[in-house]
Amino acid sequence: MQRFSKAIAPYVEAELERAKEAESHGDAAKAFQHLENAHVLGQESTGWHVKVHWLMCLWGVRHRDGKEIVGQIIRIIGAAALTAMKGVPIGNTGGSNISPVKPLPIKPELEAIIAKVKAEGV
Repeated sequence: MQRFSKAIAPYVEAELERAKEAESHGDAAKAFQHLENAHVLGQESTGWHVKVHWLMCLWGVRHRDGKEIVGQIIRIIGAAALTAMKGVPIGNTGGSNISPVKPLPIKPELEAIIAKVKAEGV
């Protein structure tokens, strides 16, 4: 799984950069959408999974969203404990507006990236 983490990194980092850019332009909703994309891409990597939930928690702090903050604290613990055991629902976008155990369909463009990374021998 270490190889997956390294191989998916540029794609996760690109989404995190897009989130930062959207936030800098005052578009909090768009920023969170990019965090959700980063979550879907990185959720099979413990490191990326925990990091994205942490960044979602910080988003909640910046926007004074108590539900998001509490939800992300719970998700950080779950991501740290369950990712390596494949105990995460694939496709879940990671926000507190979605049950943390609900699998979701993956956007085709994100699914293509994940498939490409895995096909490259990860």
